Amino acid sequence: MAEQQVQPLHNEKHANTKIQNGINVEFMKTQHLVPVVAHEFARVANEFPMSFVKNNENGTFQAVAMFGLEPGENLFVEDGKWTAAFAPMASTRYPLGLVKHPEQDQYGIVIDEASSLVGEEEGNALFENGEETEYLKRRKESLVSFIEFSQVTEAFTKYLADKELLVAQTLTVDIKGEKKDINGIYLIDEKKLNSLSDEDFLELRKRGYLAPIYSFLTSTHQVARLARLKAKQSA
Repeated sequence: MAEQQVQPLHNEKHANTKIQNGINVEFMKTQHLVPVVAHEFARVANEFPMSFVKNNENGTFQAVAMFGLEPGENLFVEDGKWTAAFAPMASTRYPLGLVKHPEQDQYGIVIDEASSLVGEEEGNALFENGEETEYLKRRKESLVSFIEFSQVTEAFTKYLADKELLVAQTLTVDIKGEKKDINGIYLIDEKKLNSLSDEDFLELRKRGYLAPIYSFLTSTHQVARLARLKAKQSA
């Protein structure tokens, strides 16, 4: 895999730079877990199972979409193409990113110049006569949205963790008649959710957390889809 060459975006240096539409398949094909934000849970649940993973250093949890059943495996990349109908925001931001300024509360845009989506021949121009194009403005807005959505999702996840609604779970999948266990993931404890007090349940509703919770719960059925894809691809 090509090394990344992440550089600050600059209207002179990148005056002729263009970005092609598409997913960075090269990078994605080895990702089995990708962060997702609560705002897209409903769409993610139509395609992928979700889980929470725990950061053992600081004890925080992160919501992720599962693209594979083991590290380094992405069952939605076939013959160099992305086969799912949807891709989470974390993967569509690329090859642009936001970097927080160390001293000030502002972000700068960076671009991975090594990306196969970046070039001068074809794609969407980033600058025209030194000014940002509409395309770049839109991309910038979605980068900012992603940061805001991530913060909301962190608060949501922390709330679930504080209420002890996240539980370590082993998922068992059947791949061509063979049982395989997936460990190290956390799911929302449905029993506990159903036994919350009226007050706590109302609080979830007020915070707007019920919709992402139910999307998350329905997404678990997609694990069977991963098992089917794996069986098909290893055939």
